[in-house]
Amino acid sequence: MSWFKRKTKGITTTTEEKKDTPKGLWYKSPTGKVVDAEELEKNFYVSPEDGYHVRIGSKEYFEILFDDNKFKELDANLESKDPLKFIDTKKYPERLKAAQDKTNLKDAVRTAVGKSKGKDLVVACMDFAFIGGSMGSVVGEKIARAADYALKKKIPLMVISKSGGARMMEAALSLMQLAKTSVKLAQLADAQIPYISLCTDPTTGGTTASFAMLGDINISEPGALIGFAGPRIVRDTTGKELPEGFQTAEFLLEHGFLDFITVRKELKNQVNKYLDLITNQPLRA
Repeated sequence: MSWFKRKTKGITTTTEEKKDTPKGLWYKSPTGKVVDAEELEKNFYVSPEDGYHVRIGSKEYFEILFDDNKFKELDANLESKDPLKFIDTKKYPERLKAAQDKTNLKDAVRTAVGKSKGKDLVVACMDFAFIGGSMGSVVGEKIARAADYALKKKIPLMVISKSGGARMMEAALSLMQLAKTSVKLAQLADAQIPYISLCTDPTTGGTTASFAMLGDINISEPGALIGFAGPRIVRDTTGKELPEGFQTAEFLLEHGFLDFITVRKELKNQVNKYLDLITNQPLRA
């Protein structure tokens, strides 16, 4: 029975010989469904088991919307400053640098122009990975400049919101972006240039109070959280229990705040179909 006994004490396997399961092979959705990561990517980062839409960023949305993933990024090098010399657990410039190093992004939004189903489209897409998609001066400025570009070139604008709200480190400067972006969208409306707003999970705070709900067409992905304050704050403030599904995309659609909800694999087709309809153009195949 010697084969049941260890001949030598201690673990002799070298680090190089150890076999670990590589990270990222599987994804577990909030409902407990486990999906192969490669299969998830092929399915537009939507769990085929339960339809859960995994949070993605500008890189993935640009791949979905732009033909052959070809686009020209606008104002790529804009970075936030620290005029208020803000410090919480760390200095604001240090927090920005950490977020930039972690995400390889300059700030919480990227803007680009390219062809979508053969026609030009300007897209501004927020990245939740960068300080919770918080809206600071750079976010407002880049969206305003994207609107200016769309106005000058007479190209439809699409903004993809994914944000926890205004960036506290910029205080009132952050709140000013609500007015600035709203004015730019009003200029697009006056020029009859279409603006589509896509609300993704989560769309909250100042984004909801400005550009996220000002689209000629307001759309969302299934199950997205959309609201100004979170459900807990609303419940504690009003002292009332909230309806089932409160602040979900489906709840907002039922109450008239959204025009439609689209699954991600149909996003490109749906956006361009409605652009053709509101501009009175033949529908693209």
